[in-house]
Amino acid sequence: MARDMATEKQPIIIKKYANRRLYHTGASTYVTLEDLGVMVKAGDDFVVYDAKSGEDITRSVLTQIIFEQENKEGGQNLLPVAFLRQLIRFYGDSMQVMVPGYLENAMTIFAREQEKLREQMTQALAGKAFPTLDEQMRANMNLFGEAMKMFTPFATRPEADAAAAAEAESAQSEGAAGDGAKGDGAKAEGGKSGSDIDALKTQMAEMQARLDTLAKKR
Repeated sequence: MARDMATEKQPIIIKKYANRRLYHTGASTYVTLEDLGVMVKAGDDFVVYDAKSGEDITRSVLTQIIFEQENKEGGQNLLPVAFLRQLIRFYGDSMQVMVPGYLENAMTIFAREQEKLREQMTQALAGKAFPTLDEQMRANMNLFGEAMKMFTPFATRPEADAAAAAEAESAQSEGAAGDGAKGDGAKAEGGKSGSDIDALKTQMAEMQARLDTLAKKR
Protein backbone atom coordinates (compact mmCIF):
# COMPACT_ATOMS: atom_id res chain seq x y z
CA MET A 1 0.00 0.00 0.00
CA ALA A 2 2.79 2.40 0.94
CA ARG A 3 4.61 1.48 -2.27
CA ASP A 4 1.51 2.24 -4.36
CA MET A 5 1.21 5.64 -2.73
CA ALA A 6 4.87 6.35 -3.33
CA THR A 7 4.77 5.34 -6.99
CA GLU A 8 1.49 7.10 -7.73
CA LYS A 9 2.03 9.68 -10.43
CA GLN A 10 1.89 13.18 -9.03
CA PRO A 11 0.31 16.06 -11.00
CA ILE A 12 2.60 18.36 -12.94
CA ILE A 13 3.26 21.68 -11.21
CA ILE A 14 2.68 24.82 -13.25
CA LYS A 15 3.60 28.19 -11.76
CA LYS A 16 2.05 31.44 -12.92
CA TYR A 17 4.16 34.56 -12.50
CA ALA A 18 3.19 38.21 -12.20
CA ASN A 19 3.90 38.74 -15.89
CA ARG A 20 1.21 36.09 -16.58
CA ARG A 21 3.77 33.64 -17.90
CA LEU A 22 3.22 29.98 -17.06
CA TYR A 23 6.22 27.88 -16.06
CA HIS A 24 6.22 24.07 -16.42
CA THR A 25 8.39 22.93 -13.50
CA GLY A 26 8.70 19.37 -14.81
CA ALA A 27 10.05 20.39 -18.21
CA SER A 28 11.74 23.58 -16.93
CA THR A 29 10.17 25.65 -19.68
CA TYR A 30 7.49 28.26 -20.18
CA VAL A 31 4.18 27.16 -21.65
CA THR A 32 1.05 28.84 -23.01
CA LEU A 33 -2.66 28.31 -22.35
CA GLU A 34 -2.78 26.45 -25.66
CA ASP A 35 -0.02 24.10 -24.43
CA LEU A 36 -2.01 23.43 -21.26
CA GLY A 37 -5.09 22.70 -23.38
CA VAL A 38 -3.11 20.09 -25.30
CA MET A 39 -1.99 18.57 -22.00
CA VAL A 40 -5.60 18.31 -20.80
CA LYS A 41 -6.62 16.54 -24.01
CA ALA A 42 -3.69 14.16 -23.61
CA GLY A 43 -4.88 13.29 -20.11
CA ASP A 44 -1.95 14.94 -18.32
CA ASP A 45 -2.89 16.03 -14.80
CA PHE A 46 -1.53 19.35 -13.58
CA VAL A 47 -2.14 22.00 -10.98
CA VAL A 48 -1.38 25.69 -11.35
CA TYR A 49 -0.08 27.80 -8.46
CA ASP A 50 0.43 31.52 -8.18
CA ALA A 51 4.21 31.83 -8.00
CA LYS A 52 4.05 34.64 -5.42
CA SER A 53 1.23 33.64 -3.07
CA GLY A 54 1.27 29.87 -3.62
CA GLU A 55 -2.51 29.93 -4.16
CA ASP A 56 -4.02 27.13 -6.24
CA ILE A 57 -5.42 28.87 -9.32
CA THR A 58 -6.03 25.75 -11.44
CA ARG A 59 -9.76 26.45 -11.76
CA SER A 60 -9.28 29.98 -13.09
CA VAL A 61 -6.61 28.84 -15.57
CA LEU A 62 -8.83 26.02 -16.90
CA THR A 63 -11.62 28.58 -17.26
CA GLN A 64 -9.27 30.77 -19.29
CA ILE A 65 -8.50 27.81 -21.58
CA ILE A 66 -12.23 27.32 -22.20
CA PHE A 67 -12.61 31.06 -22.86
CA GLU A 68 -9.79 30.94 -25.41
CA GLN A 69 -11.34 27.92 -27.14
CA GLU A 70 -14.81 29.50 -27.26
CA ASN A 71 -13.41 32.66 -28.81
CA LYS A 72 -11.02 31.01 -31.24
CA GLU A 73 -11.71 32.17 -34.79
CA GLY A 74 -13.19 29.36 -36.82
CA GLY A 75 -13.42 27.18 -33.73
CA GLN A 76 -16.39 25.12 -32.58
CA ASN A 77 -18.41 26.49 -29.67
CA LEU A 78 -19.39 23.96 -27.04
CA LEU A 79 -21.32 26.18 -24.62
CA PRO A 80 -24.79 27.23 -25.88
CA VAL A 81 -25.94 30.74 -24.95
CA ALA A 82 -29.02 29.35 -23.15
CA PHE A 83 -26.80 27.10 -21.02
CA LEU A 84 -24.52 30.02 -20.10
CA ARG A 85 -27.52 32.10 -19.04
CA GLN A 86 -28.80 29.25 -16.86
CA LEU A 87 -25.37 28.80 -15.33
CA ILE A 88 -25.07 32.50 -14.46
CA ARG A 89 -28.50 32.45 -12.79
CA PHE A 90 -27.30 29.80 -10.35
CA TYR A 91 -24.47 31.96 -8.98
CA GLY A 92 -25.55 33.15 -5.54
CA ASP A 93 -28.67 30.97 -5.69
CA SER A 94 -29.49 28.65 -2.79
CA MET A 95 -29.14 25.69 -5.18
CA GLN A 96 -25.64 26.72 -6.30
CA VAL A 97 -24.00 24.04 -4.15
CA MET A 98 -25.76 21.28 -6.10
CA VAL A 99 -24.79 22.48 -9.59
CA PRO A 100 -21.16 21.22 -9.70
CA GLY A 101 -22.21 17.67 -8.80
CA TYR A 102 -24.94 17.53 -11.44
CA LEU A 103 -22.66 18.95 -14.13
CA GLU A 104 -19.87 16.54 -13.24
CA ASN A 105 -22.25 13.54 -13.32
CA ALA A 106 -23.77 14.64 -16.63
CA MET A 107 -20.37 15.08 -18.30
CA THR A 108 -19.08 11.80 -16.85
CA ILE A 109 -22.02 9.92 -18.36
CA PHE A 110 -21.61 11.67 -21.70
CA ALA A 111 -17.85 11.04 -21.80
CA ARG A 112 -18.36 7.35 -21.06
CA GLU A 113 -20.95 7.01 -23.85
CA GLN A 114 -18.68 8.98 -26.19
CA GLU A 115 -15.93 6.39 -25.79
CA LYS A 116 -18.38 3.59 -26.61
CA LEU A 117 -19.42 5.44 -29.77
CA ARG A 118 -15.79 5.90 -30.81
CA GLU A 119 -15.16 2.18 -30.39
CA GLN A 120 -18.21 1.32 -32.50
CA MET A 121 -17.12 3.71 -35.25
CA THR A 122 -13.69 2.03 -35.26
CA GLN A 123 -15.37 -1.36 -35.59
CA ALA A 124 -17.44 -0.03 -38.49
CA LEU A 125 -14.31 1.08 -40.33
CA ALA A 126 -12.86 -2.38 -39.71
CA GLY A 127 -15.94 -3.97 -41.31
CA LYS A 128 -17.32 -5.47 -38.10
CA ALA A 129 -21.06 -5.55 -37.48
CA PHE A 130 -22.50 -3.36 -34.75
CA PRO A 131 -25.84 -1.56 -34.02
CA THR A 132 -26.98 1.13 -36.46
CA LEU A 133 -24.80 4.21 -36.03
CA ASP A 134 -27.74 6.61 -36.24
CA GLU A 135 -29.60 4.69 -33.57
CA GLN A 136 -26.58 4.65 -31.28
CA MET A 137 -25.94 8.36 -31.73
CA ARG A 138 -29.61 9.09 -31.05
CA ALA A 139 -29.51 6.98 -27.89
CA ASN A 140 -26.36 8.75 -26.70
CA MET A 141 -27.84 12.20 -27.30
CA ASN A 142 -31.06 11.22 -25.53
CA LEU A 143 -29.02 10.05 -22.57
CA PHE A 144 -27.10 13.32 -22.44
CA GLY A 145 -30.34 15.26 -22.83
CA GLU A 146 -31.84 13.45 -19.85
CA ALA A 147 -28.77 14.18 -17.78
CA MET A 148 -28.79 17.88 -18.70
CA LYS A 149 -32.50 18.17 -17.84
CA MET A 150 -31.47 17.44 -14.28
CA PHE A 151 -29.37 20.59 -14.36
CA THR A 152 -32.62 22.59 -14.61
CA PRO A 153 -34.98 20.41 -12.56
CA PHE A 154 -37.38 23.14 -11.58
CA ALA A 155 -40.09 24.96 -13.48
CA THR A 156 -39.02 26.97 -16.52
CA ARG A 157 -38.90 30.70 -16.01
CA PRO A 158 -42.15 31.44 -17.96
CA GLU A 159 -44.00 28.89 -15.85
CA ALA A 160 -42.49 30.28 -12.67
CA ASP A 161 -43.46 33.83 -13.67
CA ALA A 162 -47.01 32.74 -14.42
CA ALA A 163 -47.27 31.01 -11.06
CA ALA A 164 -45.95 34.11 -9.30
CA ALA A 165 -48.47 36.30 -11.11
CA ALA A 166 -51.31 33.98 -10.13
CA GLU A 167 -50.24 34.04 -6.48
CA ALA A 168 -50.01 37.83 -6.52
CA GLU A 169 -53.51 38.14 -7.98
CA SER A 170 -54.85 35.72 -5.38
CA ALA A 171 -53.19 37.69 -2.58
CA GLN A 172 -54.79 40.93 -3.83
CA SER A 173 -58.23 39.32 -3.88
CA GLU A 174 -57.81 38.08 -0.33
CA GLY A 175 -56.65 41.55 0.79
CA ALA A 176 -59.84 43.13 -0.54
CA ALA A 177 -61.94 40.83 1.66
CA GLY A 178 -60.66 42.44 4.90
CA ASP A 179 -58.06 42.02 7.60
CA GLY A 180 -59.50 38.69 8.71
CA ALA A 181 -59.18 37.33 5.20
CA LYS A 182 -55.61 38.64 5.06
CA GLY A 183 -54.77 36.64 8.17
CA ASP A 184 -56.22 33.52 6.65
CA GLY A 185 -54.35 34.20 3.43
CA ALA A 186 -51.06 34.55 5.30
CA LYS A 187 -51.61 31.20 7.00
CA ALA A 188 -52.43 29.59 3.67
CA GLU A 189 -49.32 31.12 2.15
CA GLY A 190 -47.24 29.78 5.01
CA GLY A 191 -48.67 26.33 4.42
CA LYS A 192 -47.97 26.65 0.71
CA SER A 193 -44.33 27.56 1.39
CA GLY A 194 -43.92 24.48 3.55
CA SER A 195 -45.50 22.38 0.85
CA ASP A 196 -43.18 23.87 -1.79
CA ILE A 197 -40.14 22.99 0.31
CA ASP A 198 -41.33 19.40 0.69
CA ALA A 199 -41.95 19.20 -3.05
CA LEU A 200 -38.46 20.58 -3.72
CA LYS A 201 -36.90 17.93 -1.49
CA THR A 202 -38.86 15.25 -3.30
CA GLN A 203 -37.71 16.55 -6.71
CA MET A 204 -34.09 16.56 -5.55
CA ALA A 205 -34.35 12.94 -4.38
CA GLU A 206 -36.00 11.93 -7.66
CA MET A 207 -33.26 13.63 -9.70
CA GLN A 208 -30.52 11.80 -7.81
CA ALA A 209 -32.35 8.52 -8.32
CA ARG A 210 -32.63 9.20 -12.06
CA LEU A 211 -28.91 9.95 -12.28
CA ASP A 212 -28.08 6.72 -10.48
CA THR A 213 -30.39 4.78 -12.80
CA LEU A 214 -28.81 6.30 -15.93
CA ALA A 215 -25.33 5.46 -14.68
CA LYS A 216 -26.28 1.84 -13.92
CA LYS A 217 -27.90 1.35 -17.32
CA ARG A 218 -24.69 2.34 -19.04
